[in-house]
Amino acid sequence: MSGFAVGSHSRNELHVTNGGAADEVHRSPPRQNAARTCRACGDEIGLKDDGAPFVACHECGFPVCRPCYVYERSDGTQCCPQCNARYKRHKGCPRIPGDDEDDHFEGEDFEDEFQIRNRGENAVRPTGFDRSENGDSHAPQVHQNGQVFSSAGSVVGAELEGEGNAEWKERIEKWKIRQEKRGLVSKDDGGNGDGEEDDMAEARQPLSRKVPISSSKISPYRIVIVLRLVVLGFFLHFRILTPATDAFPLWLISVICETWFALSWILDQFPKWNPINRETYLDRLSIRFEREGEPSRLAPVDVFVSSVDPLKEPPIITANTVLSILAVDYPVDKVCCYVSDDGASMLLFDTLSETAEFARRWVPFCKKYSIEPRTPEFYFSQKIDYLKDKVEPSFVKERRAMKREYEEFKVRVNALVAKAQKKPEEGWVMQDGTPWPGNNTRDHPGMIQVYLGSAGALDVEGKELPRLVYVSREKRPGYQHHKKAGAMNALVRVSAVLTNAPFLLNLDCDHYINNSKAIREAMCFLMDPQLGKKLCYVQFPQRFDGIDRHDRYANRNIVFFDINMRGLDGIQGPVYVGTGCVFSRQALYGYDPPVSQKRPKMTCDCWPSWCSCCCGGSRKSKSKKKDDTSLLGPVHAKKKKMTGKNYLKKKGSGPVFDLEDIEEGLEGFDELEKSSLMSQKNFEKRFGQSPVFIASTLMEDGGLPEGTNSTSLIKEAIHVISCGYEEKTEWGKEASIIGWIYGSVTEDILTGFKMHCRGWKSVYCMPKRPAFKGSAPINLSDRLHQVLRWALGSVEIFLSRHCPLWYAWGGKLKLLERLAYINTIVYPFTSIPLLFYCTIPAVCLLTGKFIIPTLTNFASIWFLALFLSIIATGVLELRWSGVSIEDWWRNEQFWVIGGVSAHLFAVFQGLLQVLAGVDTNFTVTAKAAEDSEFGELYLFKWTTLLIPPTTLIILNMVGVVAGVSDAINNGYGSWGPLFGKLFFAFWVIVHLYPFLKGLMGKQNRTPTIVVLWSVLLASIFSLVWVRIDPFLPKQTGPVLKPCGVEC
Repeated sequence: MSGFAVGSHSRNELHVTNGGAADEVHRSPPRQNAARTCRACGDEIGLKDDGAPFVACHECGFPVCRPCYVYERSDGTQCCPQCNARYKRHKGCPRIPGDDEDDHFEGEDFEDEFQIRNRGENAVRPTGFDRSENGDSHAPQVHQNGQVFSSAGSVVGAELEGEGNAEWKERIEKWKIRQEKRGLVSKDDGGNGDGEEDDMAEARQPLSRKVPISSSKISPYRIVIVLRLVVLGFFLHFRILTPATDAFPLWLISVICETWFALSWILDQFPKWNPINRETYLDRLSIRFEREGEPSRLAPVDVFVSSVDPLKEPPIITANTVLSILAVDYPVDKVCCYVSDDGASMLLFDTLSETAEFARRWVPFCKKYSIEPRTPEFYFSQKIDYLKDKVEPSFVKERRAMKREYEEFKVRVNALVAKAQKKPEEGWVMQDGTPWPGNNTRDHPGMIQVYLGSAGALDVEGKELPRLVYVSREKRPGYQHHKKAGAMNALVRVSAVLTNAPFLLNLDCDHYINNSKAIREAMCFLMDPQLGKKLCYVQFPQRFDGIDRHDRYANRNIVFFDINMRGLDGIQGPVYVGTGCVFSRQALYGYDPPVSQKRPKMTCDCWPSWCSCCCGGSRKSKSKKKDDTSLLGPVHAKKKKMTGKNYLKKKGSGPVFDLEDIEEGLEGFDELEKSSLMSQKNFEKRFGQSPVFIASTLMEDGGLPEGTNSTSLIKEAIHVISCGYEEKTEWGKEASIIGWIYGSVTEDILTGFKMHCRGWKSVYCMPKRPAFKGSAPINLSDRLHQVLRWALGSVEIFLSRHCPLWYAWGGKLKLLERLAYINTIVYPFTSIPLLFYCTIPAVCLLTGKFIIPTLTNFASIWFLALFLSIIATGVLELRWSGVSIEDWWRNEQFWVIGGVSAHLFAVFQGLLQVLAGVDTNFTVTAKAAEDSEFGELYLFKWTTLLIPPTTLIILNMVGVVAGVSDAINNGYGSWGPLFGKLFFAFWVIVHLYPFLKGLMGKQNRTPTIVVLWSVLLASIFSLVWVRIDPFLPKQTGPVLKPCGVEC
């Protein structure tokens, strides 16, 4: 274990115990300057025959190597990927249709007659833009011997080769030599299929691609959606124009509810119009960035794990998550794990110490035998053949020993948990005798502890391990700490000071890495030369362990993650769901994505300059004007220049950076750029008073600037997690775009929404093996409280200035993406019409009235068409998504259960919180399970959320009994109208059946208070209704009573 740093910037305190923790801070090496690197394939850009650097595009100078340039002209779009200007022909390149006649170079008469042949030459075909969002190019053709070749140009006739003319052969050989020097053909005529050329050609392939849904599946789905929309319109038209005069209040309520349901369906359905799948190519990623004999060029990644209360989020679960991160299949010097302890718990601190020690044996075992998953709790509990694909005889022995060590590790952690149950009166004391700084969880300094790493303990095989950093931000009374969003922003700053990786992986403490290649999957998108610069994050679906087979309460959320999210991926990208997401650090800093410059229109230079206003100016003036109008464009373009020598002081006792140095660094810019930088990027007001952190924000590719030292970094790290650091800055504020946004308990939705509004895109990655898995509450009460928290956050966003209904119109958010965000914040309000609609069947059965008058044959067609369209939409949706009908049905059931309970309470709590200022705290969902399998499923906890759905069940059951009894008493003629009422009543009961089953529990016992409240409310409602009976005609005029006299 290394040094432990504790400090408070406001009190000018910094204490380092147990050695130098600062010595272990890893400095991620800055990525190499890619100015002379091809942005398509990653290779270096060569030189021309005259020794000058090769420039493919003369308009913008976008860096592309010669092979990619030749391929793009022959089989691609023939345009520059950046400015979309048509490529001009260079000397020595084959002529293609559309080239200017003036593009003729001396000595090329012979070369124009012959091009690379499809057989015998085995020319390497460079491919930079496959058929994806990056371009419209085609897949490479493969020769029979395995070589990749180009099909560009004409083919030499066979009769010319067979003439045997020595002069012809000599000229052909000279032409071959010239082509070999240019790298367009292979020297080996035989063509070794396993040579470097195959690897290079493979490396130039795209790292990922879109896979659209088959038209045979998606086209019928879209047709049914349109038909359902038409039928829905005619149905509502019939319902509005055909009132039930004998039950007008019920009819009016039902029509309002049905109209709301129709609007809700539109918001949910149309964002799923264009679902897509994606494929990644991990082998191409390795070939391009992990070449043999060279250091890995994969981008560093900082992993964030957040924890609040280790007694509710058991430390053994957090330890397993950390172990899965440390054992991930990624270069160890590129990974750093930060654990945020927002409860300042010594229990979690000691657990991480034990975890770091156990990782020295666990990590090499995982990598030696390539086991999955790399979290010991779930690996050893798998009921599979663990000997499958294992060939080393030592595996069984080492696995048995590792399992024994893990059980000993669990015993030590459990002992720490038992010890933490009773806090001593004098507070906790560390091993060296010093008091624990976090004894007062609401008033303590910031704490940082660095484990493992380059200067820390090595594994049992003597190899380096990824860094593990414990972080607990400072908390003082009187400050707003903003819960999880504030903790995540503190991790962003402290990681920027210590490692500054360009990408961040965000995980909850109970979500472990189930696929060791998960980070590589994300890098296939984020490190793509074209797509990666436009991505703010890569979202993975959430998968869960420990859920019963039937998934009674739809804990897996399969419909959302496998249908809705794939639909959003085809628009602007999925929403951020709070965990399992890899972010671009630049997007979190509020920078705008790079703007793709459109191809300029053709202009004529022969017109006088004074008529440029009507005839169109030159390209340069247009591009300059476009750059000037970009708010953050100059800042984004000049970030690299601002990390030069002007910002570094000589080593000394003073701070490494000074804000004045940043201003001095602007001397090389013109007045326009300088004013833009200083007015739009007022760094200290935007990011806070930390020169080191400000300098890190300007490094687009991550890494720490030269001249920094470990002591100053630790001091700055303590400074940036101080409680007063965010004062007078834009961190998390509703009007800002920096970090996780405050103002809602569902900070994830709000953060992703503001990124999409700025024009960023996101990607949904669904590898075959789930990337991450977590635990979910499986008992009814905890599940409802979890849904209550999510719905409350949506209501808060709806009542804020960031509501998608009115925020950022005219911006860069696409319309269907906006509809999806509107749906995420208005769905809790559906609980009000849903509650009324579930009550109407019982009222109809008790009163004998109905919301629909007598149906004609024509009206029956619309009812039948509506039901058939609903069924067809669901079936076709399951067909293209692969979701099972059981998962779909569980989702429909819990939509009703959550709607009449948690969503309803969320609406009223949100209104009280915003309008009356009554704050409502949510309870952290318990993560631990009972000893028996699915034991927590039958655990019952009393909550007021259970009263409304229980009341609805009793009402509808009483209504069914009353309706059937009335039909029996009134004879045969009353059975016909009864069937429609019974249908709606059974619809409510069937949807609430899992709730009823959860109430009964494993022993079919229900708490008395639930039964009493539900029966009481149902009885009162029924008696009051019978007493007032609003549907009986009221007598007007004198009341006539029998006089008793026989007339």
